[in-house]
Amino acid sequence: MSKIQMKTPLVEMDGDEMTRILWQMIKDKLILPFVDLKTEYYDLGLKHRDETDDQVTVDSANATLKYGVAVKCATITPNAQRVEEYGLKKMWKSPNGTIRAILDGTVFREPVLVKGVSPCVKNWKKSIVVARHAYGDVYKNTEYAVKGPGKAEICFTDENGVETRQTILEFKGSGIMQGLHNTDASITSFAHSCFRYALDQKKDLWFSTKDTISKTYDHRFKDIFADLYENQYKEAFEAAGIEYFYTLIDDAVARVIRSEGGMIWALKNYDGDVMSDMIATAFGSLAMMTSVLVSPNGQYEYEAAHGTVTRHYYRHLKGEETSTNSVATIFAWTGALRKRGELDNLPDLCAFADKLEKATIDTIEGGEMTKDLVGLFQGEAKGLSSEGFLDAIAAKLA
Repeated sequence: MSKIQMKTPLVEMDGDEMTRILWQMIKDKLILPFVDLKTEYYDLGLKHRDETDDQVTVDSANATLKYGVAVKCATITPNAQRVEEYGLKKMWKSPNGTIRAILDGTVFREPVLVKGVSPCVKNWKKSIVVARHAYGDVYKNTEYAVKGPGKAEICFTDENGVETRQTILEFKGSGIMQGLHNTDASITSFAHSCFRYALDQKKDLWFSTKDTISKTYDHRFKDIFADLYENQYKEAFEAAGIEYFYTLIDDAVARVIRSEGGMIWALKNYDGDVMSDMIATAFGSLAMMTSVLVSPNGQYEYEAAHGTVTRHYYRHLKGEETSTNSVATIFAWTGALRKRGELDNLPDLCAFADKLEKATIDTIEGGEMTKDLVGLFQGEAKGLSSEGFLDAIAAKLA
């Protein structure tokens, strides 16, 4: 059988631990037998990031700007324990944070739905997409441990050297403080990406912050979204028969639970991080959550919305069998291949991505799945090993 040809390479970002093992298995079993795969490869494994002083992460993001489509494996963001474990030079920043800052994108996360795995929320009939702002806030913060009594201030010095100061707190003893920021440019890019994605997907767009408490910071997000909607997107939304509305995040949480799903829920960086995990778990499994970073300039970076599955990796190193759910990583590859096919006008490549996704879903719905889904599945289920699950999908695909 002749393989499907590609024109432009994908940017391939390899990762860490168990997901790195699955990454190679997915390529070997599900992609390379059918596609003449072209990628520009970057090793974002923690050791190589350390060896290159994290330059490889920057290079991979710049390559995504060049080629337009990337697929990324899960990576470790090191803490103090990881620095010691891997003998790192320093506690490197999140590679996702670095890539997101360079691409200036918005992360859209959506669960993979399969018959037999019902959401915990019984009235959810459709998937819920979480649109997460991918810059600033706590992920670009500055922190300080206060040792004793003193005055904490925000100080801004403008380009003419004029200082403006506001008191945060007169500390009576030790404590902690944190400085957050965002930019109008990044918030505007976030809003554009959300409105365009909603129009592309023909889904309602909800946006929520806590502007009643954060009357300057969060209110700026609300105002930028409102201005863009009224002046640039309102007519297109009305013509498409979809709705945009803003509400407080606590009200939005209640509305989401009462809804049947089907909307895009736009959230600030940390809120989106937390709520996407809640949505994924409520629909069945964090390993079934897809994620794509969409930049306002039209670049796309696909990845799984979960971590490196460290516990399974240590078992794998001991030669023990694992049963690691690879669905989100498979869908990262299919998303990237489909988008590459769309941009390069390669219908066969798009069709292959569709068939691989269908084979994956059909395998689960047929009762073959990794063990994390067995207890959730409504019907007869067979728990397979990590490799056995991929083999079952490969058989369906063939």
